[in-house]
Amino acid sequence: MILYELDFRPARVDRVLEEFWRGTVVPPEVQAFAEALVRGATENAGELDKVIQENAAHWSLARIAPVERNILRLAAFELLYRDDIPERVAINEAIELAKTYGSEESGAFVNGILDQVRLHLKPQTPA
Repeated sequence: MILYELDFRPARVDRVLEEFWRGTVVPPEVQAFAEALVRGATENAGELDKVIQENAAHWSLARIAPVERNILRLAAFELLYRDDIPERVAINEAIELAKTYGSEESGAFVNGILDQVRLHLKPQTPA
């Protein structure tokens, strides 16, 4: 939700986070984890957008709906920068978010792009 808001209302991340948490009560560790993801996705947005664009065949970033675009940014950040989050978890959570907040086809769309990101960025080695 925070990334979506920043996409429409570019502002200082600190201000948006402060506004978001004002009405939300969560354990401190949940807040810290969420803020790390938001900051990481925003600080690396240029690279994340490039990676998404390179793996979204026939789709420009501008054509991707804002919900899906921000879910892709979040998951791409997790895939690229967060070794503590298993690839399958990052992708599955992104798919569930897309199914919840996007259109009927969003889950499959997000899955297709993230699978390509995973394959291109972290090629699987034979066992």
